[in-house]
Amino acid sequence: MSTYNETAPRKVTTRRLTEMKARGEKISMLTAYDYSMAKLIDEAGMDIILVGDSASNVMAGNITTLPMTLDQMIYHGCSVMRAVKRALVVVDMPFGTYQGNSIEALNSAIRIMKETGADCVKLEGGEEIQESISRILSAGIPIMGHLGLTPQSINKFGGYAVRAKEEAEAQKLIKDAHLLEELGCCAVVIEKVPAALAKRVAEELTIPVIGIGAGGGVDGQVLVMHDMLGINKGFSPRFLRRYADLSSEITNAVKHYIEDVKSCDFPNESEQY
Repeated sequence: MSTYNETAPRKVTTRRLTEMKARGEKISMLTAYDYSMAKLIDEAGMDIILVGDSASNVMAGNITTLPMTLDQMIYHGCSVMRAVKRALVVVDMPFGTYQGNSIEALNSAIRIMKETGADCVKLEGGEEIQESISRILSAGIPIMGHLGLTPQSINKFGGYAVRAKEEAEAQKLIKDAHLLEELGCCAVVIEKVPAALAKRVAEELTIPVIGIGAGGGVDGQVLVMHDMLGINKGFSPRFLRRYADLSSEITNAVKHYIEDVKSCDFPNESEQY
């Protein structure tokens, strides 16, 4: 029996992302980790929702993304997928699930796709994880790449400084970007690199290049939801634009609630059965 629904919003697919790039339409991407926020973001018209391992930072309070486990990513992925009707949903593969063994990488990717129903997985790195990328793609699982500042390698970098400022690292990034496209990745995120370099990569590739701290010459932009909504008050990198100050609004609302409870103003008669 057909389940086609003419009133349902048109689902964003990996093919549609390529079409958007071809016609010059910028791609919007934002993180989400739970049902309620994913529902709001999807209904607002977001193109891509990333179930990021940044949940380690903003949801669990860890300093890095490294502690996230596969089971935790699947939990967040399931929560988001229950809410989303339109956006393409991408789930990060957490640290340790694809770097050392391509068979383990495939098994991890299969678990994510089967258990969450997500549309795509995201991996950090280029040539060094080529075998894992190829094996996952050979199973028909779409991959979004991630180059530049790759947070899972933060201990190697020693910090969150801009990457690929030196010629050798810039050339490696360009080479890796082309490799990801040649292998069959559907898109690539480039994080915190010089704008001119990111623009060059976007112009050379036919797949979408989505930037975070990579300037406006790429095919789309991604931010962490908590950052752009002003929930993470202490985080203010140069590339971040805040669209709300929810940190203050939430704090004030909670204080107001406390005052109303203490003063017996809440609940009033109209709020009782």
